[in-house]
Amino acid sequence: MPLQIIRNDITKVECDAIVNAANSTLLGGGGVDGAIHKAAGRGLLLECMKLGGCRVGEAKITKGYNLPCKYVIHTVGPKWKGGSNNERELLESCYKNSLELAKKNNCESVAFPLISSGVYGYPMNEAFKVAVDTVAEFLMHNDMLVYIVVYNKNALATGSKLFTDIAQYIDDNYVAEHSAYVSRRINNACESMPLPQTQFLSNEEKCYACNEDIAMSIPVPEDTAGLSDIVIKLDESFSQMLLRKIDEKGMTDSECYKKANIDRKLFSKIRSNPDYKPSKPTVIAFCIALELSLAETNEMLLKAGFALSHSNKFDVIIEYFIKRGNYNIFEINEALFAFDQSLLGA
Repeated sequence: MPLQIIRNDITKVECDAIVNAANSTLLGGGGVDGAIHKAAGRGLLLECMKLGGCRVGEAKITKGYNLPCKYVIHTVGPKWKGGSNNERELLESCYKNSLELAKKNNCESVAFPLISSGVYGYPMNEAFKVAVDTVAEFLMHNDMLVYIVVYNKNALATGSKLFTDIAQYIDDNYVAEHSAYVSRRINNACESMPLPQTQFLSNEEKCYACNEDIAMSIPVPEDTAGLSDIVIKLDESFSQMLLRKIDEKGMTDSECYKKANIDRKLFSKIRSNPDYKPSKPTVIAFCIALELSLAETNEMLLKAGFALSHSNKFDVIIEYFIKRGNYNIFEINEALFAFDQSLLGA
């Protein structure tokens, strides 16, 4: 199952287990720790009193009590001391031990806060990267739905060169036009451009139709064949192209859908149905997993009736990463999340 980044109050996330960024006493504190104890009720405190505390990097489990989860997994994150005091390794251990404890207790879903990023002073962007990298590694070998719960998404972009670069790229490439103007621009441009006899343009393709670098069209056969004859001549479907690309890349199915942050059940539906109609983020997730070029990405998108467009911030961000050869889907999702766009995967 995939990794999802959500903005929420962790005490309200419905899942099998939530993770508490606790202090070493496990008896409650400020921030996330205090909020979880308050929402869970006195029963949580009484059980924690019997656990004998917890060391940094380790994890212990209790019942969920009044929370909308079966369990609370308590882990103690490291305090930031400049980054050269084993902080990253200890923070990784928090996530690894919590995930293993969730797995041991048959949890199918678990929600994490950004451990140590509050009063313990771990830089927000670095704490987020540790969380994503560690969870992603776990999910390559395990099936579990993992949420990273971010209370203030704006804090992620603070001081990040990546987000500054993306924001500049959007400013340079994003075309915020009204649909009427876009249609007028396309029609005017197409009048002076030689086109195939007939061209199919979906709504999402219009904005790129006149870009000579990635213009896409489907010529209608010149003969007057009947509809049944035309249907028989259809090109391979999205599902067929996806499976072919997986084979060409020498990947296994599981390698592909896990790199795409796609649920195994969804992939099974795609594999078993040649006519499956995916969402645009799902198509792009597979393009990222397969590390397709921009042209190949547009080709696969076209199979599902989509295309990239400079009038869509989501598309511009995807283009930014593909052009730079950055196919880290979790880093892409971090950027999409920060810019209020749909995330990749399902």
